[in-house]
Amino acid sequence: MIVAIASGKGGTGKTTVAVSLALAVKDDVRLLDCDVEAPNCHIFLKPELNLRETLGIPIPVVDAAKCDACGKCAEICQYNAIAVLKSGALVFPELCHGCGGCVLVCPTGAICEGSRQIGVLETGHAGKLEFVHGRLRVGEAMSPPLIRAVKKHALPNRLNIIDSPPGTSCPVVAALKDSDYVILVTEPTPFGLHDLTLAVETVRKMGIPFGVVINRSDIGDDRVGEYCSDENIPILLEIPDDRWIAEGYSRGRAAVEARPELRGEFARLYDDIRESLLNVPCSDTGRG
Repeated sequence: MIVAIASGKGGTGKTTVAVSLALAVKDDVRLLDCDVEAPNCHIFLKPELNLRETLGIPIPVVDAAKCDACGKCAEICQYNAIAVLKSGALVFPELCHGCGGCVLVCPTGAICEGSRQIGVLETGHAGKLEFVHGRLRVGEAMSPPLIRAVKKHALPNRLNIIDSPPGTSCPVVAALKDSDYVILVTEPTPFGLHDLTLAVETVRKMGIPFGVVINRSDIGDDRVGEYCSDENIPILLEIPDDRWIAEGYSRGRAAVEARPELRGEFARLYDDIRESLLNVPCSDTGRG
């Protein structure tokens, strides 16, 4: 099973939920931190990292001697990563998505594939918990390829928990794709509600079953609860605005370590998700 933790905005508590769920479940768990621009699950798990891999994406390399400036490479590129001048093709590596289309359409064979580093992938473990995360290179804007590389480490014979990037843009879609269930973490504030509605729309378009966890549930107002009720969205768990959790977070301690009684709540959360998926047809799980 793949359970992704997402939210419409940053700072709602995705990592709190992802790490706590991973620590509370008794099954074999692999935690995949796909928030590659700012990974922080390792701060709470303190894993022993034993493998580091540099990752890159293919980019076009132009042989000026063979290029006749026909423009076919620029025509096929949907991201304007190639411009054709009178002197030949000019490549903008930071815009390239590595699809390889330009190599295929070049009639003179002037384009071959090079590589551009985008980040690193690290794997390890924290006790029985298996851990994988990606670190995007500073200044790099292309995170989906690294996110997909992290997700390739998901295993079919265990629970895989994905800590997704915040928001509803391309990196989030890349992280959520092929998940069996999505937990949307929000907070009972106007900003939390606004961005929750965007996240709900995204997950519904992807056809993935989902539910909501309300973090710091005793602040703000009741509009998040009313919205979920009106939209028939299950509220899976409410986490109070607790000083011990906040202090533990500031010291790099998971919520279930600061408040051990929460372990049972997160274990029941996982049981509820499994039970709900038993009642969902395969075609509605988002994995087809």
